Amino acid sequence: MDERQIQQVRSFNRSVTRRIGALSDDFLGRGRPLAESRLLFEIGPAGADVRDLRARLSLDSGYLSRLLRGLESQGLVKSQPAPDDARVRRALLTAKGRREFDALDRLSQDFATSLLSPLGDAQRERLTRAMAEVERLMRAAAVVIAPADPARDDARACIDAYLRELDERFETGFDATRGPSADPQELVPPSGVLLLARLDEVALGCGALKVLGEGVGEIKRMWVAPDARGLGIAQRMLDALEAQARAMSLHTLRLDTNRTLLEARALYARNGYVEIPRYNDNPYADYWFEKRLG
Repeated sequence: MDERQIQQVRSFNRSVTRRIGALSDDFLGRGRPLAESRLLFEIGPAGADVRDLRARLSLDSGYLSRLLRGLESQGLVKSQPAPDDARVRRALLTAKGRREFDALDRLSQDFATSLLSPLGDAQRERLTRAMAEVERLMRAAAVVIAPADPARDDARACIDAYLRELDERFETGFDATRGPSADPQELVPPSGVLLLARLDEVALGCGALKVLGEGVGEIKRMWVAPDARGLGIAQRMLDALEAQARAMSLHTLRLDTNRTLLEARALYARNGYVEIPRYNDNPYADYWFEKRLG
């Protein structure tokens, strides 16, 4: 890791936390710290499930509970069972909380304006573009890729979304029963592995490795949700699958793909996969690739 880059990140963090008032107990002049104000804003007029707040804000349960109790003691928030599941707690703004939300919203708008107003038009554009890029890259950095049980609901949801997209994109549609299998029992060790990419505990991509024979594996089920594309997740997923293959003592990886999946073909070519003759009877495949792992 480049030490200069690390120091730049630390300097940026110091500048931002100071400028936005993250260190103050009087964020935006409302008499409470940033953490409470942000939680109030995330609950919002519609309310929110406590478990969703925890995932969205990356807070542990104990700290979130303390923040909620603080807002409840101020008469801003109340909690009750979710209407569709009594086991789930839902946080709601009181009438006083809604007034406070409106005040925070106005003050946040004013603060954003105060950041931009001293700058000229060109500087404002540069700053907002830079902010958008930082936000996008920080979102990418927060993605976690790890093995998952293919029978989990979120794993099945990702695979189902992948299959639906193939059906939409392939010229003849797609029927999973006609191609080579990648059943859940084939995607658990030692037969294979399924990886999920998650952001704030929400699954937004998958990739699988299936053992074909002695030392040979096959890449399957590579998919990233449309709204998460462009974050480099597919590359990280492929890197992670190759690492899994090495850990499983596989020396060769193969895969097939359809001619409509141009971005997939480009990804594999960039990563050293070379075209080979047909190695299976997949009726939807137009290209077959292989890579020898070092």
